[in-house]
Amino acid sequence: MEDLIGEKMDGSPLDRPAEPPDTRNPAAVALSKLGASKGGLARAASLSDRKRRAIAKKAAQARWNRR
Repeated sequence: MEDLIGEKMDGSPLDRPAEPPDTRNPAAVALSKLGASKGGLARAASLSDRKRRAIAKKAAQARWNRR
């Protein structure tokens, strides 16, 4: 119950553990964000309608086969 309201029953704040420091390379994180936002759009623009439809059909079939 205390976790839901964010404080103890007596009104004092909860003692939360400190988050571990981010050990990722900041330059690599920045590069990843630059490329990740462009990758899907660039790929979609380069695919023909026929190829894109074939990929979508294969993905739909894979989803339905899991059921």
